[in-house]
Amino acid sequence: MPKSALYIITGSSKGIGKALVEQLLEKDGNQVIGIARTQQEMAHPGFLTLALDLSNMQEILDNLGSIMPDGDYEKVVLVNNAGMIGPIEHLGKLDPKKIHQVFMLNTIAPTVLMNSFVHKYGNRKEMERVIVNISSGAARKAIDGWACYSASKSAINMLSEAAALEAALDLTGIRIFSVAPGVVDTDMQADIRLADEKAFSSLSKFVSLKENELLSSPKHTAKKLIELIENTGRFDGVQQDVREY
Repeated sequence: MPKSALYIITGSSKGIGKALVEQLLEKDGNQVIGIARTQQEMAHPGFLTLALDLSNMQEILDNLGSIMPDGDYEKVVLVNNAGMIGPIEHLGKLDPKKIHQVFMLNTIAPTVLMNSFVHKYGNRKEMERVIVNISSGAARKAIDGWACYSASKSAINMLSEAAALEAALDLTGIRIFSVAPGVVDTDMQADIRLADEKAFSSLSKFVSLKENELLSSPKHTAKKLIELIENTGRFDGVQQDVREY
């Protein structure tokens, strides 16, 4: 009997994460663990949903055993997709608790999950192991009103680069990517379009992208991510952009 592939997807209840879950489950033998704040209703024998708040460290620590299960798999893949843009406002006007929440969800939670993944599967060289962190074009460009979001995603890029260097030095064989998904038609984009132009000078640009139907669909973006996951040997370098392959 062929071994199954295990995919661990955070932010699995909507947007890119939901599209990833749906497409991965189309292939027989795939098992998917979906992590979101609310329980997902999906009747599929290969799907397990975990209702967790990834901005709560204790919830993560209490559930690491369920997030990273034991098993004999052909492949294990972690996709750190959950994220939030947070309040769109200039520094000096931000709620400190919201600052903490943005970095917790966008940077610290993925770091903790990566650490657990490497600890759990680092020596399992008989399995293909892949980590995909969802980054952003904003990680490479300062955007007013997005200071926390941009910084949190920039940190994800460097975290991924350092983790890939460590994987090479430790000879674990784990492939690690930080992927910019492009501008995708998700709830986050809807939130961006509701921003105050005084706090976000690029507002009109993002409104125009929606009005002119220039946003990528979550389904298309998920398909591009799966292309990378299933063909890691084709990709050199840690930082990738779905618009460039």
